Amino acid sequence: MKRDAWMLVRPLAACALAVGIFAWPREVSASSALELVRIARAHEQAHENEVAVRRYMEALSLDPTCEEAYLGLGSLRARRGDLRESERVYSVALEHLPGLRAARMARAYVRRALGATSGAVDDLLTGAEDDIGALRILASWYAEDGQTPAQLAVWRRIAARAEATQHTALAHEARTMVRALVILVGTADPAASPPDERDRGLRRTVSAIAKRAGSL
Repeated sequence: MKRDAWMLVRPLAACALAVGIFAWPREVSASSALELVRIARAHEQAHENEVAVRRYMEALSLDPTCEEAYLGLGSLRARRGDLRESERVYSVALEHLPGLRAARMARAYVRRALGATSGAVDDLLTGAEDDIGALRILASWYAEDGQTPAQLAVWRRIAARAEATQHTALAHEARTMVRALVILVGTADPAASPPDERDRGLRRTVSAIAKRAGSL
């Protein structure tokens, strides 16, 4: 009977051992990667950026899903002015970790700095179309760029969300902004004006936002 029992248990024991053997290296790799990230950050603080880059890269070679390594390396590249490489780092991060919102937001800022406005807006709003924080950032970008009609469309969207969520203070702020921007925009109000052939791309973006927002 004991022999029969062992014959039944042995395959389960072997399976458990195999799982442990394969899982252990992954756990060690993840732990080692985080340790390399910690070392990289220390080198950054000491202004030893080249060494920091190597440590981040080593961390990613150990664990290609290490969020902290991607974010640290992308940020370091951007601070050094290597925006294209920073964008690439965040893009690779999103290939491995599609839900890493921090990487998508960081790539949005990098793309905006590169002048890739459409890509920056896509990154900013992907998965956060109704996020007030993201919409505020978008409105500020349009304000900085002097694109008042687009800014108005975004504030209409914010006003609609504030009404839907019964956020009284935000609704008041949004309505005030909409009234002020309507005066500034005049006949260029995106909710009322047809597309302008001279600026078709911008108008399409503005129109899409305006349609989602509705009118107050």
